[in-house]
Amino acid sequence: MQTPPQTTDELYAALRENDALPYGRTRTVTAEELAEAAELFGEPVPLVHALLDLQEAYTYGSEPRKSPVVFARLLNLFDERPDVFDDRLRHQLFWRFKWVANALRCLPEIPLASLRQWQTEMRDRYEKAGLDLQPVYGQAYQLAAHVGEDTAFAYELWAGRARSLLSDCEACETCERALYHLAAGDDERALRDWEPVLAGRESCQEEPARSVSYALLPLLRTGRTDEARHLHLAGYRGCRRNPSMAGEIGRHLEFCALTGNEARGLELLAENRNLFGEVDSPLALLDLLTGVEVLLARVEALGHGELPAAGFPGRSWTVRELRAEVRGRADDLAARFDARNGTTTHADRRAARLARTPLLESLELTLRPRTLEDVAPAPAAPAPAPAEPLPESPADLMRRARELDEQGHPDAHACWARLRELTAARDYVHPDAPDVGPLVRLRAELLEDEATLADRRNAHDDAAALYEEAAGLYEDAGLPGHATLAHGQAVLAAVRVEPEGSGSGAGSAAGSGPVAGPDAHVAALSDAYAALVRLHEEAAGLAPFLEARLLRLRVSALGLRLQASGDREQVASVLAEAELLHDFAARHALAGQIAGARLLRATAHAMSGDLPTALAETDALVGLLRTDGPAWHLPRVLALRGKIQLGVDDAEAAHASLAEGLRLAAEWPGDTVDAPTLHGELAQACLRLGRPDEALRHLTRSAELDLRAGNRFDAFCSYSNAAQLSLDLGRVEDSIALLDSVLLEPDVVDGELDDRLVAQLRLTRARALHAGDDLKAATAEFVALAAESAGWDDDPGSHAMIAAETAVLLGEAGEFGQAREAVDRALAAHARDPRFEMLSNALRELARLQAHRQGADGLEGALAFLQDAGRVADAARAAGFEAHGRSLDSALAYEHGRVNAYGGAYEEALAALEKALGLLGEPGEDPDRAAEWAECVRLAGVVEGVYLERRAAALGRVGAAAERLTALGHGEVAEALTELAERLRDEE
Repeated sequence: MQTPPQTTDELYAALRENDALPYGRTRTVTAEELAEAAELFGEPVPLVHALLDLQEAYTYGSEPRKSPVVFARLLNLFDERPDVFDDRLRHQLFWRFKWVANALRCLPEIPLASLRQWQTEMRDRYEKAGLDLQPVYGQAYQLAAHVGEDTAFAYELWAGRARSLLSDCEACETCERALYHLAAGDDERALRDWEPVLAGRESCQEEPARSVSYALLPLLRTGRTDEARHLHLAGYRGCRRNPSMAGEIGRHLEFCALTGNEARGLELLAENRNLFGEVDSPLALLDLLTGVEVLLARVEALGHGELPAAGFPGRSWTVRELRAEVRGRADDLAARFDARNGTTTHADRRAARLARTPLLESLELTLRPRTLEDVAPAPAAPAPAPAEPLPESPADLMRRARELDEQGHPDAHACWARLRELTAARDYVHPDAPDVGPLVRLRAELLEDEATLADRRNAHDDAAALYEEAAGLYEDAGLPGHATLAHGQAVLAAVRVEPEGSGSGAGSAAGSGPVAGPDAHVAALSDAYAALVRLHEEAAGLAPFLEARLLRLRVSALGLRLQASGDREQVASVLAEAELLHDFAARHALAGQIAGARLLRATAHAMSGDLPTALAETDALVGLLRTDGPAWHLPRVLALRGKIQLGVDDAEAAHASLAEGLRLAAEWPGDTVDAPTLHGELAQACLRLGRPDEALRHLTRSAELDLRAGNRFDAFCSYSNAAQLSLDLGRVEDSIALLDSVLLEPDVVDGELDDRLVAQLRLTRARALHAGDDLKAATAEFVALAAESAGWDDDPGSHAMIAAETAVLLGEAGEFGQAREAVDRALAAHARDPRFEMLSNALRELARLQAHRQGADGLEGALAFLQDAGRVADAARAAGFEAHGRSLDSALAYEHGRVNAYGGAYEEALAALEKALGLLGEPGEDPDRAAEWAECVRLAGVVEGVYLERRAAALGRVGAAAERLTALGHGEVAEALTELAERLRDEE
């Protein structure tokens, strides 16, 4: 709070504004400041309101020590000035006796006698006020359950009584009844009681999140694993980072530990690290720490006690260290409660939780199933396992490496990796053998291998430098042919570094940015090709395998140029170079280069758009490789064939090719084939075949492989696609859980990932929150994204889209003033980079929302939105823009009709609908057009027949339209008009 309120009106406004904030320190501190300000006015009513808000902040901010103190002041005010408390304030006061009882139970320093004395005070106050005692008996039962006394009698006294106005809400009472049966060991009975809460029919501030956390294990024990999985995702989201729901977080961590999801448990623990310092309720902290210990004990039992874990602030923790700390603190808390209560209940309950064994070996909770190995610090990448054992002696190892390298065999990398280890040793002695050559040659070969691996990781700058260094060493070793090839590889690696703005990045967050590379990149590739030709022409006496590789570099340069330019006239030059390579390789029986030439030729045909020829090429090449080899080329060729088969809409064949390619790729070192891309292509094939679950598995697998390989940008793009697909499939909680996990990755948190890609991930999450009816969280995220995207001067179109979506969500929340500001920003960005259809849709929806919610009072504002939509439609028409969906003009006319109808301007509404029908024309055979036309007629009939009471005219209009639609074969669409006609006749 910047300045204290100067009037009671300002105080009430500040209280309303604070009430909109989430529970936590910010809200609590402001509530404290407002309570102090209320004291200064010297008026009891504002002070009562401020104190009520302060007690609420303490209660739901997990500060039970302070809540009773505030309530004592309220009770004194009531005793002194009962006339100040109207019916609503009086209800609030007596309701909060229960809050104080709950707070006192949470504090082990409060004697048991004081808890019982408070119950007596509550009973006396209720009786004196003539209130029903069911809430008093409810508190007596809860105290008995807390202490560990026999609860049967207390339960019957409470549960057997009818509910009253001051009873806990139905959802909370449902939870208490279910917990009673759960404590008795009756999972089925507890779940039957919980059913209305778990199904979402009963809810409150704490429900269903509280019930869900308790119901997870009973659901597993009764075999309802799918329901447990869904409720974990939805329930956890409802309580994460919330200090007042620390116990619920603890039970979600326990659920992860008992379902083989220890890695997710550690991830959730890290996300809720704030709770270690913010939970001021000893009872909630005990509940949380016990759940944390269940998780940490499981991780340690699996041999991962040295993993890092998020714990108490001020230091770093391993799993083993944190478990010891948590155990000590939780044991102390349990002992304090048991000492206060005179029982061993809390120690016993804790021991029972810690003794539980996993209920399932593995339950896939999210689209990103991770193991403890996945979250462990990544070890050094192991050398690829060769097909045959490596020779022992360095000399034999070098001979083997060079032999494999000449063939292009992938096992050569394992040989070079082993040689790299040997030469790094201090006692390494280079073999004195003429055919092995000097040490400088080996150094050059190792650098060249390192450069090749860097090139495959898209680290082209590093690769180019390494190739050049290798070339210099080859020259020192007296191997000019090898030096020439290394120079050529450096040329191609350097030119593969795409310049800024080439389109290789995230693009716009709206997904509409240009992708084509700049002309400078195409020119650089032409220069690279010319340089390679010069190197080739100037080289003399090249060994055949070296010359073939140089020819292949030439083809690759032209292929990259074709890809960057999209100029089909360049296809012929690529094919000609590929033919040169093929002929040369055939003359010298270089099987690997023959396959490479044919693969490049098929790729060129595919890039030119000649998919049938490309498919024929790959079919022939697959046959050749199956019979004559080399076998390590087959996975790559199958991958290309699968991609081409997707291009010709043969998804079944594509799936078979890609799946076989993936299977065969597993037989070779991991860097032989681009497995992440194979998984990505398989996901596309699965989507075409209507197998979305399989597609999601391939997308997330692709992302994980890229992540492990260090290709983080590609990995997060795949995760983004998986999240969007989940959302498209209606799997909202899966989408949110995946994005929550991804957005917690260190390079995202530390701002190291491309900011536009992060924005896209957050945008998808905001849309998923909206789809999941979490309007408050979705709006907050959209507002934040709109503010950030306002600075995207290079991409105003994306800002226009985000600001427009933000405006719609603000409209749904009833904040039309803020919606107006957001849509004005969208319009300003749209003027720089038009988004006609999207902006028109948003403006019309805002108009509808305001008119529907505010009626005649909101008509002026709604019509202002429609005027903006009209200007957008005019500009779209002038630009020759054609909407993908409804015509902007007809949709606008219809919305004028609907908005005016909501606002009570019925004549204007009917005129607008007549205009819309004129723009639409006849319904025709298209079902979508017929449905739009029918809805327009229906609304016109309602306005004319019901509100303007011209029933005869409306009947004629609606009846004729129904007959026309039926004659055109749109019987289902006509049903709504027939029903309206019957209604109009009945009203006559």
